[in-house]
Amino acid sequence: MKPGLSLRVSQHLSLTPQLQQSIRLLQLSTLELSQEVEQMLDENPFLERTAEEAPREEFGLDAADTPAQADDYSADDALFSGVASTGNTSVENPNDAEPASAGADEPDWSGDGTVEMAPNDAEWGGDAPARNRNDAEGDEADATELARSHESLTAFLHRQALALRLSEVDRAALRFLIESLNDDGYLEEPLEELAIGLAGPDDLEQIEELVHRFTVAQRLLQSLEPVGVGARGLAECLTLQLKALAADEDSEIDPATVQTALRVCQQPLEMLARRDIRRLTQACGDGEERTRAAMALIARLEPRPGRRFADVERNIIVPDVIVRKSGRANGRDGQHNFIVQLNPDVMPRLRVHDIYAGALRGHKGGEGHQGMQQRLQEARWFIKNIQQRFDTILRVSRAIVERQKNFFTHGELAMRPLVLRDIADELGLHESTISRVTTAKYMATPIGTYELKYFFGSGLGTETGGNASSTAVRALIKQFVAAESPAKPLSDSQIAEMLKEQGIECARRTVAKYREALKIAPANLRKAL
Repeated sequence: MKPGLSLRVSQHLSLTPQLQQSIRLLQLSTLELSQEVEQMLDENPFLERTAEEAPREEFGLDAADTPAQADDYSADDALFSGVASTGNTSVENPNDAEPASAGADEPDWSGDGTVEMAPNDAEWGGDAPARNRNDAEGDEADATELARSHESLTAFLHRQALALRLSEVDRAALRFLIESLNDDGYLEEPLEELAIGLAGPDDLEQIEELVHRFTVAQRLLQSLEPVGVGARGLAECLTLQLKALAADEDSEIDPATVQTALRVCQQPLEMLARRDIRRLTQACGDGEERTRAAMALIARLEPRPGRRFADVERNIIVPDVIVRKSGRANGRDGQHNFIVQLNPDVMPRLRVHDIYAGALRGHKGGEGHQGMQQRLQEARWFIKNIQQRFDTILRVSRAIVERQKNFFTHGELAMRPLVLRDIADELGLHESTISRVTTAKYMATPIGTYELKYFFGSGLGTETGGNASSTAVRALIKQFVAAESPAKPLSDSQIAEMLKEQGIECARRTVAKYREALKIAPANLRKAL
């Protein structure tokens, strides 16, 4: 082969740094965006907060409702041809009905461990639903401040430990065990492993001494409140609470029932989870009636002693969009409207620092001028991308409300099938853009607060040739189970037949999948309950 020169023409798409920043800001959650803004404020001297919204015209955004599009936006990410972030939209509501209401010098011992906690305790009422309900009456106290003032489990236990008269070594051992608890109040790692982690695997004498100290400290820990803290598993946690009931002279619970419950907790927890009355009765040697009473008593216990000390601040959701019912009625047919607007509390108010920008203009050609000019341009682009982010969120939210307006009046049963492509085609955006917008963004509505992704769901065929939303089907299944006879709970096949009577084609396996997603037990367990 001979070396040669050739000329070739080609085209390709490239993402500019500004567009990359736009895409990244779009997919951030509210908390992540706040952190990004704080970081940019620290790094860029040309950026500052303001009590008013930054002027849109300064960055090429039309004061009307259409911001200018950048020439280098690709088809996949030309996502910012939207309306201004200040403004409301009205979606006609076909019904007049109101929406449904819905200090001392101590040895420094440290260590941690992670072991998966035992049985799933969904049946104990532990897991909160993914959807968060708004308090209809409202609480004037700020939720974030309440969360920050909430005392943690470790702080609560340390405060109790101060009242105990202990030696320095025992106090340090107790403190170490308290710090080793998980969020549920369980001591997951065995005492031997904790001792080896401190003394090393070769010092057997030190390990034996530490295990002895930890054993004493564990008994002290389990004597503290809440009852059950410091347990090594669910069975021990329940046993500690039952022993506390047995020792309570003022308790109105039958002591015989408590003793039966203690024997039940000594059996494999799988039998208790399956509500196997027959085998538990045989294993405990008590009558069936007393075994049932013991199981009912166990169901009232707390499987997670540290639950009420959980870090509730991480569960706080600040909505990005607010949907409310308009007080005005449509003059033509008397129908009400829904108003969709951005939450002003989550919108950062930023602007370019006038003094620094003016000083830069007055010193053109000076040393470092080009670098400072680049930082000024970064500040302008950042403000523009923030505004475009909220513009796009508002556009997508308006489209969702328009498509799902019956949901806001009639609830889950009125949810329509909706996929990302439907909104993408309507707004002229790409599906990946809609996916970024609806991830970790929340909408506060008259009937609750939901993630934007909640309004999307596949459809099931109906006898009339239409589609029913999977969300509506799950709501129907929940409704059927709530109305069933406790003595004869509905099987998955029976539920599938009932859905067919409603005109919805849903296979038994699909029913089982939806039932498990709703955390509804199978028919045999519901009958035992």
